[in-house]
Amino acid sequence: MGSRKRIAAEKRKEAKKAVAVASLRKVPTSPRKMRQIADTIRGVEVERALGLLRYSTRHASKPMEKLLMSAIANWEAKHEGQKAGDTKLIVKTVMVDESTGLKRMLPAPQGRAYRMVKRSNHVTLVVDTAPAQPAENKA
Repeated sequence: MGSRKRIAAEKRKEAKKAVAVASLRKVPTSPRKMRQIADTIRGVEVERALGLLRYSTRHASKPMEKLLMSAIANWEAKHEGQKAGDTKLIVKTVMVDESTGLKRMLPAPQGRAYRMVKRSNHVTLVVDTAPAQPAENKA
């Protein structure tokens, strides 16, 4: 490995130490429905995101809430002695990827059958501290 690649790899490794990642695999919900929930909490503070998920009527919000709680617990495990409530955490990224679909048959007219795919997805959630706001100069 060249020196440039090694330096870049070390920078990526250092950046990963500050963030907490949680992932959920094979969630039996359509990826499209899960992405709609993911879009509502992306870039939002953790406390607000938990409130949005807890009082949402969407089916996909329950597993996403559990995933966010897991990411918060992972962040607290990485940063011993600090509580998530004391620091300003945000949902940095939420990625929803399609998983394998269960193929089923539906009865159709005249003795035929239609194929139905019951979709599922994988969700990856990253929690990080909010960047510090620069102080404005009042001159």
